[in-house]
Amino acid sequence: MNGVHDMGGIRNMGPIELEENEPVFHFKWEGRVFALNMATGPLRLWNLDMKRQATESMQPPERYLSAPYYERWLESLIRLLKERDVITEEELVTGEVKLKEIVETPSAASPHEVLALVEKGRSARVKTNIKPRFKVGDKIVTRNINTPTHTRLPRYVRGKCGRIERDHGVFIFPDTHSQNWDQSPQHVYVVSFTARELWGPDASPRDRVFVDLWDSYMDII
Repeated sequence: MNGVHDMGGIRNMGPIELEENEPVFHFKWEGRVFALNMATGPLRLWNLDMKRQATESMQPPERYLSAPYYERWLESLIRLLKERDVITEEELVTGEVKLKEIVETPSAASPHEVLALVEKGRSARVKTNIKPRFKVGDKIVTRNINTPTHTRLPRYVRGKCGRIERDHGVFIFPDTHSQNWDQSPQHVYVVSFTARELWGPDASPRDRVFVDLWDSYMDII
């Protein structure tokens, strides 16, 4: 979607502060938010792309920009839990759980299972034989899409010409996966763009930007 989260190529957003010996979590609550997100994944009530869309939908935009990283995680998790009737606003405010009708649904992960999930990791790669639309060396132009829902096509490369540098293989397509679990697997490529193509004639003629893009984001020139 076109939102404040898509900050690539935007000026005057301030410097990126590098913290020496930066800890994994600055506060204990951040670690708990991370664990809650991992523990609720096995409920299978949403997927990673749905989670990303929930984060990108934070309103107003000033709220998104001012919120720390894990506060965004927390707010999107609360939104998903409420939308899927896992918790109510009253339970959230009071901290008291009301007994609900017992239904057969997957359980949240235990602390031990969360550790196993972190160690194992997850991948969106799909093991299937799908013919790629492009090959290394092809010149492409990205589509100028303005979807109101989640997409991994940054605004600053839309409608720009680039070159296929590498084929990563087949992965879940986030745009459809974020809406209805439709994986629509397709190839993902490393695509290079010259700095001048993206930023204009005043950019360095030597610089290039490399972006991972799905089949559906591009057309052959």
